[in-house]
Amino acid sequence: MSERSVAIVGATGAVGQEFLRLFEERNFPVGDLKLLASERSVGKKMTFRGKEYAVALAEPAAFQGVDVAFFSAGASRSKELIPHALEAGAIVLDNSSAFRMDPTVPLVVPEVNPEQVGNAKLLAVANCTAIILCVAVKPIADLAQIDRLIVSTYQSASGGGAQMMDLLEKETLAVLTGEEMPSSPLQYRYAFNLFSHNTAIAEDGYNDEERKVIAESRKILGMPELKINVTCVRVPVLRAHTETVTVEFAGKAPSIEEVRAALEMAPGVRVIDDRENNRFPTPHDASGQGDILVGRLRQDVSNPNAISMLIAGDQLLKGAALNAVQLAELALAR
Repeated sequence: MSERSVAIVGATGAVGQEFLRLFEERNFPVGDLKLLASERSVGKKMTFRGKEYAVALAEPAAFQGVDVAFFSAGASRSKELIPHALEAGAIVLDNSSAFRMDPTVPLVVPEVNPEQVGNAKLLAVANCTAIILCVAVKPIADLAQIDRLIVSTYQSASGGGAQMMDLLEKETLAVLTGEEMPSSPLQYRYAFNLFSHNTAIAEDGYNDEERKVIAESRKILGMPELKINVTCVRVPVLRAHTETVTVEFAGKAPSIEEVRAALEMAPGVRVIDDRENNRFPTPHDASGQGDILVGRLRQDVSNPNAISMLIAGDQLLKGAALNAVQLAELALAR
């Protein structure tokens, strides 16, 4: 591909830094590079391909001449700035929730629904938990009709960004050394603890994260009536999310051998299912690489038409930055 002018909004955040690493790793065609962020980060220096760049202010005028713009700065900033990036002619990849459920904006996971990219100039990147779930579920959905998903998540600090990762490290150190605990925006202690996902609870008892996973998974999989029950929990792990998933089928479930074979052939999936050595997916193994790890494949003993599994994926990579870069590659190749 020919070189393009690329902008990153939220360049100093955890996902923004992953963008830079992925551009080098995947040889993304970056020519001119603009690193954009809020006023508090303006002037900060960052290095890419051996060259130092100063962070500039994310503002409407910053998108002039930009071919591809990656956004990872929150929904309000996306709503404010993306119209200006589109008006300037950029292809926009948005990691926020701002446009995910807009029926005019494709919500794409390349391993699941790449055909949805089409000629769209704005592409939404799904919730990290939904991405990890859908990559693992899609090969199984191709085997037999799914009726219901039951999902429990074990979500790492990386889902809350660099500040939450820093908080977990500081609290853990404080507990181990007996020092005073750092100030925290959370109502619970994070170190050596776990708690219901720290998003607002609606009247039906589900939190925002759970509602996102339900709605976005239906859109990505193209199953608007799919029954999904989700419980999201934050755990004291720095990076990568883990999920337990029970897949209930409308009829007879495929065999575990069929499921394993489908997963082993699926793009973006790596099967780790060694019963003899009790070796299955972990967030540690998932961290720093782009595959979704799948294992603990077994028949649901309570339902002959269901199977259960354990999955793990890096929230900062496949759950965010990698998915966006893959979408940009598809958009540029069309």
